[in-house]
Amino acid sequence: MTKNRSLIIPAVILGIGAVAALALTKFLRMLLFNVSPHDPRVFAAALGVMTVTTISACLLPAWRASRTDPARVLRD
Repeated sequence: MTKNRSLIIPAVILGIGAVAALALTKFLRMLLFNVSPHDPRVFAAALGVMTVTTISACLLPAWRASRTDPARVLRD
């Protein structure tokens, strides 16, 4: 299994964003309706959506590039 280095930076940024979101909940309290600022389900859902989006953004172009013929790319 190869190591996909394109996921390292987004993973770090997702972690920083999660910590920042927890730290800034008191400032966003008035924007949240019927949700506690520290609701773990909301944080998990948001983190899950961002993770799936990040993985798709990294892996789909890599998968598409791996399907191309290297000789054809070098000729063009």
